[in-house]
Amino acid sequence: MLIAISVLTALVMLLGAGLLWAGKRLTPDETSLTEQINAVLPQTQCAQCGYPGCRPYAQAIADGQADINQCPPGGEEGVRALADLLGVEPKPLDAARGEHKPPIVALIDEERCIGCTLCIQACPVDAIIGAPKLMHTVIESECTGCELCLPPCPVDCIDLVARPQPYVPPKPVPIPVPVRIRTA
Repeated sequence: MLIAISVLTALVMLLGAGLLWAGKRLTPDETSLTEQINAVLPQTQCAQCGYPGCRPYAQAIADGQADINQCPPGGEEGVRALADLLGVEPKPLDAARGEHKPPIVALIDEERCIGCTLCIQACPVDAIIGAPKLMHTVIESECTGCELCLPPCPVDCIDLVARPQPYVPPKPVPIPVPVRIRTA
């Protein structure tokens, strides 16, 4: 029994050390061009740009594989901000990708919701909560207004309403890592 506990303790400590190393090694470089571009994007994760989210689109711009005018939620202001960041001329927003709209948020009509969970599966930012065969609701502060929950809804119970202010993504909270100082 004591051997099993010792082995498990050693494995947990080894795993913890590996995770600590990976956390330090794999932290994104905040000064990289991709991260700077990503900071300019609206973080709606709507995929209207042709990429599955804002970070892959930022990477494609940084790699020269995507143009700066593919983000309808960012609008002309976003295109100008990207052009300023990259030192290029701004371009008109690519109308084939959609149009810029005022900030919106999804609301679920509780009386029409059948609890199918299709909207939960479609939400790229986990802003919809609920359980199978029970009513769902939207966490308004988390909803980006991407509209990806609309197509899968079989009963058309999701409405989009104006958001008083644009979506502001939460800032990551750094987790302090204790530093041990050896004393002689």
